[in-house]
Amino acid sequence: MKFVQKEFTATLDEKKSKFLAFLVPYKDFDKTMQRLKAEHPKAVHHVYAYRFLNEFDQIVENCSDDGEPRGTSGRPSLAVLAGANIINSAAIIVRYFGGIKLGTGGLVRAYSNSVNEVIKVSEFELYKKLINKILECEYSFLSQLEYILKEAKINIVSQEFLMSVKVKIELTKEEFDILKEKLPIEVKIL
Repeated sequence: MKFVQKEFTATLDEKKSKFLAFLVPYKDFDKTMQRLKAEHPKAVHHVYAYRFLNEFDQIVENCSDDGEPRGTSGRPSLAVLAGANIINSAAIIVRYFGGIKLGTGGLVRAYSNSVNEVIKVSEFELYKKLINKILECEYSFLSQLEYILKEAKINIVSQEFLMSVKVKIELTKEEFDILKEKLPIEVKIL
């Protein structure tokens, strides 16, 4: 699975209609939709599709045809996102009507192609399910622990300096299983 971390855009012209496709992080969906409606008040349709992971690691999907004939725009756009294995992202397609009716097949193709075009120009990050772990050690072992974490490319979220040092890290379950084997016995996993 993959996702975008910033906004990408592409344009498709189909029989004088203009389709402006935007791919944005899901967290920015509402704000981006409001902005696009304000920027493109003369556009006839603002179609969208999105997919995101909820707190139970389930994929939640939704789409809207925004006045286009039912099933000709939102659903095909969502199918492209699902087919490309994209999550935590939203596609918004702004359509300016060019005066020529595309028919249902033409609309499905135009909206699908719009989303495919924006996917082509987008940069994706691979999704990894991250967990947090806390490691504890004496001050004298901190530099060794930091070296091990740096070599393994493990993200240090925070460090707490009390009687000992507590290091909060963020990593995948697989990375943690590998890291456990590399940790010296002086480092405790809390």
